[in-house]
Amino acid sequence: MAVVFLGSFVCGVLPQGTRKGNRVKTRRRNPHVGVGIGVQNLNAWYGANHTLQDINLNIPANHATALIGPSGCGKSTFVRCLNRMHETNPIARVTGTVRMGDLDIYAGAKPVEVRRRVGMVFQRPNPFPTMSIYDNVAAGLKLNGYSNKKRLDEIVEKSLKNSALWDEVKDELRKKSGASLSGGQQQRLCIARALAVDPEVLLMDEPASALDPVSTSKIEDLIFQLKSQYTIVIVTHNMQQAARVAENTGFFLNGRMVEFDSTHKIFTNPSDKRTEDYITGRFG
Repeated sequence: MAVVFLGSFVCGVLPQGTRKGNRVKTRRRNPHVGVGIGVQNLNAWYGANHTLQDINLNIPANHATALIGPSGCGKSTFVRCLNRMHETNPIARVTGTVRMGDLDIYAGAKPVEVRRRVGMVFQRPNPFPTMSIYDNVAAGLKLNGYSNKKRLDEIVEKSLKNSALWDEVKDELRKKSGASLSGGQQQRLCIARALAVDPEVLLMDEPASALDPVSTSKIEDLIFQLKSQYTIVIVTHNMQQAARVAENTGFFLNGRMVEFDSTHKIFTNPSDKRTEDYITGRFG
């Protein structure tokens, strides 16, 4: 089955559902339960470059987990391994175990099965410029044959409310394009688009790095709200942001996980001198 990339999500079949002809039957997850992620001996390469080396950690369900570290340390590669986007590069490969709830994503699971459970939001907002706000949110569902207008309306409204954008755009859903919104609104639109396909995990790769302080604050407030329903993993260069939004933090350096612990401990009493040096600005 072909995999179709659409901005902030990747889908090959309708998330949480199955298709019969033009009819789609959805299988709903518990809306208040994310899933834990267990990573064991994860290694990743781009060609001969060993970008991730023996990563081991457990990411708890319904929490926000931050990943910090200098540029090029492997944070973004790691999150792409969590939804098997890493392997879309023809020179990339992965070994190790990643369990997402009851699913071992590298042991017989199809990539589309993994990606329908994992939403992803990238560093820069990427709405579809020729689509309306409504169609941006509904794009993944429509692509896979979902045509029940009443249900689509409900999902679009719910997703925009969950991304704290509904009140700002509800009167112009079909009038304005996604690209006409401000940068902060576009990023929340991309979050709504990811939520519309009902994932269990939401990956965020520096989602606020290109935004102004007001928009950044809205994204951080949104993370607090969403983690009651989803497991969130956020990559950030902003250590203050990690301290504000995440219960747990992992520090990457040179492709290795140096330390993973509660955010409070990482920032007040790290176990590794390299972590202390990074968070106090001695390098990075």
